[in-house]
Amino acid sequence: MPDRPLTVLTYAASASLAAIALVYFFSPNHLIDGEASANSASTRKKGVVGLLNPANDCFINCILQSLAGLGDLRLYLIREVHRRELSDPSIYTSVALKDQNGNQVHSSKLASLQSGEVTQGLKSIIDSLNERPIHKKTISASNFVRVLENAFGSRISKTQQDAQELLQIVAERLAEEYHAGRDARRRAFQSESNNIDNKAYPEDLSQSKEGEDEDTFLEDLLATERDSDISDDEIGFPLEGTTEAGIECSHCHFKPKANTTSFVMLNLMVPHKSSTTLNDCFDAHFKTEHIDDYTCDQCRLQHALDAFGKDLCRVKSEAEKAIIRAKILKVQKALNENPEQPPEDVDLPNVSLAPKRRIARHVQITSFPKILVIHLSRSVFDPGSISTKNMAKVAFPERLPLGGLLNRRNYKLLGMVTHRGTHNSGHYEAFRRQHLYAPVSTPHKKRPSGPYSATSTPNLGVTRSPDLSSQSLCPPEPTIDSVRNPKVIVKGEASTSSSDPSVSSNSLPSPSTRPSSSSNSGVPTSQPLNSPSSFPKKENLLPVRNQTLSFTQEVSATKKQKRSSIDITRLKRRKKVSERWWRISDDKVKECTTSDVLAMQKDVYMLFYEMERDG
Repeated sequence: MPDRPLTVLTYAASASLAAIALVYFFSPNHLIDGEASANSASTRKKGVVGLLNPANDCFINCILQSLAGLGDLRLYLIREVHRRELSDPSIYTSVALKDQNGNQVHSSKLASLQSGEVTQGLKSIIDSLNERPIHKKTISASNFVRVLENAFGSRISKTQQDAQELLQIVAERLAEEYHAGRDARRRAFQSESNNIDNKAYPEDLSQSKEGEDEDTFLEDLLATERDSDISDDEIGFPLEGTTEAGIECSHCHFKPKANTTSFVMLNLMVPHKSSTTLNDCFDAHFKTEHIDDYTCDQCRLQHALDAFGKDLCRVKSEAEKAIIRAKILKVQKALNENPEQPPEDVDLPNVSLAPKRRIARHVQITSFPKILVIHLSRSVFDPGSISTKNMAKVAFPERLPLGGLLNRRNYKLLGMVTHRGTHNSGHYEAFRRQHLYAPVSTPHKKRPSGPYSATSTPNLGVTRSPDLSSQSLCPPEPTIDSVRNPKVIVKGEASTSSSDPSVSSNSLPSPSTRPSSSSNSGVPTSQPLNSPSSFPKKENLLPVRNQTLSFTQEVSATKKQKRSSIDITRLKRRKKVSERWWRISDDKVKECTTSDVLAMQKDVYMLFYEMERDG
């Protein structure tokens, strides 16, 4: 018997060691490895992939980390690469000799753009950065750097470089590749449609007079379908937007045609202050600018008319008067139609003699990009000395509204790049929001519902159950037992407060299963429903009604408590998720909050805003 306690202790120790071994091998993230659980902050710090910095590559790493946190950009890269992989390779290898304006194109450059090598290289590096490793993971950006060097045919220097210049080059290259690929797909679609049209309609039928109207109608219909298909398939480069710059003469109020330009990044100058805001930078960039000593086209033509009128009064020869009258008519016609295009065969007075006017120049955004990249220019150039860095604090919001009342766009901050140091040297860091995107709907053109749509696709193979009206069923007399029973039926509808999981809330008991005894139902089967004796007396229903009300009140109160508790927990969780950020410095990853990001007013250099989806 003295060996029995020793045996029990031996068995207990063996069981403990076996449990520890199971935990160690099947749960390596537990406390036994010196790390916290998967939901702790220390593990979330390792939830993003870092980048190596062998030789001053922080300007490359911060741009790649910021781009990896933009969901719309990643969605565009996936669609563009898959579109190129699924299409015929000959579409992107054939190069047009002339562009849409009839100008000669560089064949090798256009072939490189149509291949989309930078788009594919950026997608691969962003996919690698969006992995969620269990342990700390670091990769190198050397493959993407080689893709850039092959695309531009030059080496990227490893000395101190500007992150804004790199992003400008990459974004413009991506936009050019998108436009080149879109034009190549459009040319291939048009040539294929022309071949189908030639096969479907022979020459003898197209030359007949009776079929001329039909052929014209079919050609217009096909052209409309081509334009609609191309416009539906092409979503566009998410970083690309357009601005419109217009001027107005302060004397004649003439407004020439506005100049439209595209942009992939907004460069905002930081004013020379100790502190400012992002709204002040926007106001300084888009404010109305007044320019003096400008030659207005309409004022110049009006000046020419006045000069020709004086010449007409001065000359006496009828031949000279006829020539001057012809010039006046041509100038007057150009003045009425388009003052920007003066008549070519009329010698106008010298431009130096034209009056100088003051104009008002304004710039506005006409097409808002899905991803708005803002560069805060902090460089201060002094011709007499070296360039310095503007150290002003810039306050920026988490949500940025842009546009007017009719074209309002709301943006949300998803990324930021900071710079610490002087104008010629320093270190870049990237901030990424820990953002999760909802499934993207891909609706079908001919079907009203898609895989993630709110309305489900109707299943025609399922037979609809017949509707049972309340008049076709005999309502039973409610009793105390039936009220406490969750299967009670009130006014022909099933009770929704059923505690029996096997009973559906929408199910109705069939008339055959209903008891036919008068003691249970209180209604003889031979009497009609509308007869007065078919319903119980009012005084018998009073206690039942009170108990029914108290029972339903208790159920509704418990439901409200559950809903309120669930909603509060959901709100708290969503707030925590949206507040978490990653602060990435090459291969070092830390976690921070939105307040920490908004506090980086002195070092903020670039901001990445994404347009919020409706709903």
